[in-house]
Amino acid sequence: MRGKILIFLHAHLPYVHHPEYDHFLEERWLFEAITETYIPLLMMFDEIDDFRLTMSITPPLMEMLSSRDLHEKYKKHMEKLIELADKEVERTKSEHPLKHKMAKFYREHFEKVLNVFLSYDGNILDGFKKHQETGKLEIVTCNATHAFLPLYQMYPEVVNAQISVGVKNYEKHMEKHPRGIWLAECGYYQGLDLYLAQNNIEYFFVDSHAFWFADEQPRYGVYRPVMTPSGVFVFARDPESSEQVWSAMVGYPGDPRYREFYRDIGFDREMEYIKDYIDPSGVRVNTGIKYHRITSKSLDASQKDYYDIDVAMEAVEEHARDFLHKKEKQVKRLVDVMGVEPVIVAPFDAELFGHWWFEGVFFLKRFFELVNESRTLKLVTASEVIDTLEEVQIVTPADSSWGAGGYYETWLNGTNDWIYRHLHEMVERMVELARKYYDSSDPLTERVLNQMLRELFLAQSSDWAFIMTTRTSVEYAENRTKLHIKRFFDLYDQLTSGNINKKVLEYYEWVDAIFPEINFRVMARDVV
Repeated sequence: MRGKILIFLHAHLPYVHHPEYDHFLEERWLFEAITETYIPLLMMFDEIDDFRLTMSITPPLMEMLSSRDLHEKYKKHMEKLIELADKEVERTKSEHPLKHKMAKFYREHFEKVLNVFLSYDGNILDGFKKHQETGKLEIVTCNATHAFLPLYQMYPEVVNAQISVGVKNYEKHMEKHPRGIWLAECGYYQGLDLYLAQNNIEYFFVDSHAFWFADEQPRYGVYRPVMTPSGVFVFARDPESSEQVWSAMVGYPGDPRYREFYRDIGFDREMEYIKDYIDPSGVRVNTGIKYHRITSKSLDASQKDYYDIDVAMEAVEEHARDFLHKKEKQVKRLVDVMGVEPVIVAPFDAELFGHWWFEGVFFLKRFFELVNESRTLKLVTASEVIDTLEEVQIVTPADSSWGAGGYYETWLNGTNDWIYRHLHEMVERMVELARKYYDSSDPLTERVLNQMLRELFLAQSSDWAFIMTTRTSVEYAENRTKLHIKRFFDLYDQLTSGNINKKVLEYYEWVDAIFPEINFRVMARDVV
């Protein structure tokens, strides 16, 4: 009896697009993810004969990946990066041989990445769609702007709208209906499955404790999907797999042979040399050219040894084999206890692979190759699991998330609680206006209401509250939240006063252009 393993990658970034600027610091989040995670994944898909992978590409990420303006900015970004890599190849000839080796590697790698990008005319979503059509890759959606839905459960209209708009956006980009959804932050509350069922979603994912503390104990724990009372399948995360791969203490990415994330020439090189390749404001940033390895977690960054990718690939081989061995042992143990095929669900942030853990995509590729040779373990997609289930237990999962503490406090605490009185008021006014103007045939009124919904959705992104909690790019997160709140109420005042400023509306439509297909009436829909 073979066990099944479902690898899930959650690909998400908040909607950061500033067409009003030629360069904007936070747009680099997308450029780094494309270079280090998304295109390397596509390259892996092209190179491997057989694999099974389920992943989400969230609506904000799909919108950014399909933006012609961001395509042009990314192309210029990569051309500058290749120019820098060329300079590094020359400069490192007189430095340590491992630095010179890696400089040549980076130049070649960046050229490959840019060539893949150009082969899709900039829209790498076409690459993911191509692999989905083979059946090897399954892509699911997410709620519209990655809002943390449990904190809006008192407003069914906006919960339903977040899910509905996410589904519609997926259909626009992928040209098919999504079978599954990744709820932002794995945020779940009892009754949320009703909205998924209404939107014809067949399955979703929760964290382990959503099963452990369910209304009825799942017979097979987290190792078989269950079904909610609304008829939607639920998969739960396997805690063992998560710890083995991404634990800060014992996970594979911490191996001393792997590349050190926090040592980059964007910070190491003298300003005169590097100034044309960092932010125009002079703020130093990561370039992706890194010459040092982790070495030891106890060492200061300045004491790290030089990185050798060939040595790192030896670690990749060891870790891929070790992970397979541990999964095979786990399967044998579970089969003895369960008497049926276990389903091991291993979900991760996609950006862990390649971005945070440079060797992560190589690890995935090697693991997929090894699993294909295994007689104990089989790679599957989520749909392959639910399509072959002969019986399933009906369970109501517990309220939960995959954030710190497993509940909701990452997105509601003393650093960010101030946002919700504004967001909740925006929801209430949006519902009121959507019902009032539901039958409106005035194009200008419709444009205002559609833009108001965009501003509400953008303000609801869970990323802003998360950033406030983690204290990383706090000023940007707070400013984005305040900006969308201000624009929403500005449009509200214009509409209710009957004095609509077309130039202001056009500007908002240009700078916050997510979801051109959006229809405000979704907020007036009758829901459960």
